[in-house]
Amino acid sequence: MEPNQANQESLSSEQMAAKAALLAECDKLTQVGITFVAAHFDGYGGDGPTEEVKCFDSDWYAYAENEPIDYDASHLQELFESLVPFGYENDCGGFGDVVLDVAARKITVERNDRFEDYTTTTYEV
Repeated sequence: MEPNQANQESLSSEQMAAKAALLAECDKLTQVGITFVAAHFDGYGGDGPTEEVKCFDSDWYAYAENEPIDYDASHLQELFESLVPFGYENDCGGFGDVVLDVAARKITVERNDRFEDYTTTTYEV
C-alpha cells in the first residue's frame, strides 16, 4: 500500500456526503468502544460484492485478522458502499477495504487490482 499517494480523482458530492456522515458517527462509536469500522470488497469479471460493514475494538485493522464485535452498523452500509472504488470488479478484478479509523477520524480506501501476466521465451531448435 502507498499511504501517501493522493487520490487521483476528487470525491463526488455523494461520496463527500457519505464521508461527512461517517465522520459524524465517530463520537457515538467511541462511546461504545469501537475503534474501527470496515467494509471489505472483492470481485472480478464484472461482478463483486461488498461485505457487510463490521465493527472492531482492536488496536489496528487488517482484513480477517481480528474478530468483529457485535454491533449493528447496518445503517452505515450504504455510506461505506458509496466509497468503494468504481470498477474494482472489472476484468481480473480487485479487492480491498474501506476503513473508518474512529479515533483518528480518518477514512482510508485500500484497493488492490489483480492482473494477468505472462512471459515469452523464443528459441531456435
